Amino acid sequence: MPPNLLSTMEVPQLAPAAGSLLPSTVMATPGKAARNNRSTPNGAALLTSRDNRWLKEFRMALRGGLPTEDGFVGVEGIRLVEEALRSGCPIRAVLFSESGERHHERLASLIDRPEMAFPILRTTDRLFEGLADTEHPQGVAALVHPRQTSFDDLVSAPSACAPLLVVLAGVQDPGNVGTILRTAAAFGATGAATAASGVSGTASPFSPKALRASAGAALHLPVLAGMSLSILLAQLKVAGVRTLASSVHEPRDGEQPLLAPWEVDWCQPVALLVGNEGAGLPEEVERSADASIRIPMASGVESLNAAAAAAVVFYEAARQRNSIRASNIQESVASQPPKTTDAARSPKKT
Repeated sequence: MPPNLLSTMEVPQLAPAAGSLLPSTVMATPGKAARNNRSTPNGAALLTSRDNRWLKEFRMALRGGLPTEDGFVGVEGIRLVEEALRSGCPIRAVLFSESGERHHERLASLIDRPEMAFPILRTTDRLFEGLADTEHPQGVAALVHPRQTSFDDLVSAPSACAPLLVVLAGVQDPGNVGTILRTAAAFGATGAATAASGVSGTASPFSPKALRASAGAALHLPVLAGMSLSILLAQLKVAGVRTLASSVHEPRDGEQPLLAPWEVDWCQPVALLVGNEGAGLPEEVERSADASIRIPMASGVESLNAAAAAAVVFYEAARQRNSIRASNIQESVASQPPKTTDAARSPKKT
């Protein structure tokens, strides 16, 4: 077989049996290898052409911040790649630079298993720097497909407490989007949704910057991205999920008073609505919500950053939910009859 075919040059570590390949691997056949590719010390092909289609896909997903035609997004850096591999999401390929090969040992248990049948690709440090989104790349990246999430997935939380959701409506900074998702996941949120708000769109939770800010939490937390806000709010109401609008202004005459985070029962089905960093939520969204919430602060401080405010609110939610869970455990233990030891059942004869 000629040495420049894809089967020997660009997909060096595919599983030997085609029937055992994952769907992401079956699709992973971009282009023929460049004729000037050379081999790495372990025999794998080294991608040396900037026009190689694999490298084009990584460049689009990382530096371009766009998903591939098949919906795969780029993650970069040893920690994020490790999170992607642990998430259970489909992986299209993993790419190492020559210097990034030092990270292979750390990932070996995740990428060298027979069932993880996706290509392990190599390229030069120079070409990797040209497709990376970070200033000082670590030399390892992956293409991963975020989990598919439906509305039903959001409202059917498999936890002791009811669903705890965060809805990002018009949060434009990808760093804020990622930080809010990371915070929500850390404090026990069961899902998230993103939607446009008026003229303000919400940054993609799967862009490279948002994924870095979320430390990979967006790949583990169910996230419903890009849904119409009005449809989402209507479905939450039908599903019996209480909506809480985070407010950035004082209520006007006749408007309902603002609740402090500790005045909310967070063990009921709740969705926290977080609006644009500057303008907040549109007035019509606040009015349509079941209640509005604001964090009491010292005089002279106007408001908190959206991500900081979400952290404060979700901490209170976690405190309540953990307290209820602990109480349920204590009640369950207290309701059980005391254990009788063998000595108690059979007293010694004198």
